[in-house]
Amino acid sequence: MSLAHAILGLLEQEEMTGYDLKTNCFDQCIAHLWPADQAQIYRTLDKLVEQGWIACTVEVQQERPNRKVYRLTEAGKAELNRWIQQPQSLPTMRDPLLIQLYFAAQLPNDAIIQLLAEQLDARRDKLAECQAIELPSLDDASATRDQLMQRLVLESVIQREQTYIDWLKTAMETLSNR
Repeated sequence: MSLAHAILGLLEQEEMTGYDLKTNCFDQCIAHLWPADQAQIYRTLDKLVEQGWIACTVEVQQERPNRKVYRLTEAGKAELNRWIQQPQSLPTMRDPLLIQLYFAAQLPNDAIIQLLAEQLDARRDKLAECQAIELPSLDDASATRDQLMQRLVLESVIQREQTYIDWLKTAMETLSNR
């Protein structure tokens, strides 16, 4: 996946400024799937305009800087539709904690358990953030199709975090018993 396709998908839902994309979408909705900083978003928006996949209109404001509002073009819709239907390869997983553990045999168990405990706290926080996202449940018949898809993705993230938490607890217990 690319940041460009995430932005295309978000702009298909509604026209937005780069600031709106960052604060309302990336920070609040999809940070647990695909994080992006403001500079990355604005660079990608410029490229998408160059490619003709999005268009930008400037809204003049009094006593405030003008706003650039981005919207999806027909070419952008076609690209998003093409990409959505394309099978994706498995993502490359990079987990610094697992690399640390791989080489941590020379550390005392207490030091390793401390690393695991810190990760456990962070994972619990992330799980709580995901569980706090308000979306209709999977069995809510009044949920829109967008909400259903978003809930399915959220459930995947919640299950992934819970699995990691369970593994961390097992690892800590294993080291505590040695």
